[in-house]
Amino acid sequence: MCDKKNYVLFTNTECLVLSPNFKLPDENQILLKIPKKDNMYSFDIKNIAPKESMTCLVANATLDESMLWHKRLGHINFKNINKLVKDNLVRVLPTKHFENDQTCVACLKGKQHRASCKSKVLNPITKPLFMLHIDLFGPTIVSSLMHKKYCLVVTDDYNRFTWVFLTTKDETSEIENLMDKKVKIIKSDNGTEFKNKVMDDFCREKSIKREYSVVKTPQQNGVAERRNKTLIEATRTMLADSKLPTTFWAEAVSTACYVQNRVLVVKPYNKTPYELFRGFKPSLSFMRLFGCHVTIVNTLDSLGKFDGKSDEGFFVGYSLSSKAFRVYNTRTKRVEENLHIGFLENKPMIEGTGPKWLFDIDSLTQSMNYVPVTAGTVSNISAGTSEENSQDCIVMLIWKDTSYFDSPTENVDNGKPKTADDAQRQVEDGLNNENAEQERFADDSSSKDVNAVRQQVNTASPDVNTGSLELNVVGPSVSIASSNEEDSTEEEP
Repeated sequence: MCDKKNYVLFTNTECLVLSPNFKLPDENQILLKIPKKDNMYSFDIKNIAPKESMTCLVANATLDESMLWHKRLGHINFKNINKLVKDNLVRVLPTKHFENDQTCVACLKGKQHRASCKSKVLNPITKPLFMLHIDLFGPTIVSSLMHKKYCLVVTDDYNRFTWVFLTTKDETSEIENLMDKKVKIIKSDNGTEFKNKVMDDFCREKSIKREYSVVKTPQQNGVAERRNKTLIEATRTMLADSKLPTTFWAEAVSTACYVQNRVLVVKPYNKTPYELFRGFKPSLSFMRLFGCHVTIVNTLDSLGKFDGKSDEGFFVGYSLSSKAFRVYNTRTKRVEENLHIGFLENKPMIEGTGPKWLFDIDSLTQSMNYVPVTAGTVSNISAGTSEENSQDCIVMLIWKDTSYFDSPTENVDNGKPKTADDAQRQVEDGLNNENAEQERFADDSSSKDVNAVRQQVNTASPDVNTGSLELNVVGPSVSIASSNEEDSTEEEP
């Protein structure tokens, strides 16, 4: 056939004899050309540099030979070895096809990975509340205003509608009542907060099937895990933008969940979770900036004719049980629900303009009338000389008589003792007590002398007289003078 200038084409099923006028449509399809010599078509495969795949000319290597080269080359993938042969990228490597029989135990020990959990292309669930995904995140470092450190997130598999802080059986029943449908399946991880007798009895009573993800495999509970991540990131962003302290994290999580139910888009249906769950499109006309300044109309207290009618506060969320806003009142330091709110969204939010006791420790100590311990320097002037020595000392305020707290009206009169005799008696009692303490201290230490003197201190409070405060000045050989507002006396050590 070939001597008559015909073309012969062999396939895996037949042999085709083509006419002499046949032409290949594309010369690039030719992988190998072998000239005819002595009525034979012979070639040396080692001297051929093939353009592309030449697996039809490559013999299969034995299993032992394949495993040997696999180990020699550092347990690389067999696909990589065959690519080296196919593209002629190295020398000396046998031109054979290496097969993997999955018998390399070392590769299984060193290279095995977790199985991938691919997302579903089409969700088979077509009814709300058929399956609920639940997960718990926490504990948080900072507790919320209601002293909570955990957050329970419940997500509907069909429409991705989400609830937070649903921690009791009554709240779970409330979800069912919203749609007049029954929950069929609850999917969660293997945490003890879900796998316990109380939860099992509740699901058995409600005829709810339980499904769990594999241990140490949160990917199987991906719906709840992704929702947790979305809520936490939104909460972190809202707190940073509003400059509110981390104590408001629970309010921020609730607000983020409320907003995302109305603005996120579920891909298969191209609708919001709220529309899929309730059946109509949500309205965004009442949405406000989280953490913005607000004025709250005081509807709880009985106000006078000329008293202020509103308090200042911050917007922290939306009410789930009524058409109202949740605001933090800086006067009462409580979160309350109120409809009569004035929003100041254009007012800049500056850190520290909120409740001072949440930002500044000095404001907290001032509200407690706390007097800190102070350190200073006391000058000692020796008698008969002009030499002045500076000694470091610590001044501590000590309540000597607690009766001032019990009956302040008997000992206080405009911040001063009632009579001069009472004042003199107090000075004498204080000196006697100080002399007794000085003698006891002198027995223990002969190298240092301690002189203590008391000084009357009056505060601005009309009810508490701190005249009984005793100032103990501790230092090596220190002598100071005691003075009152009316006269001054000097004591010798």
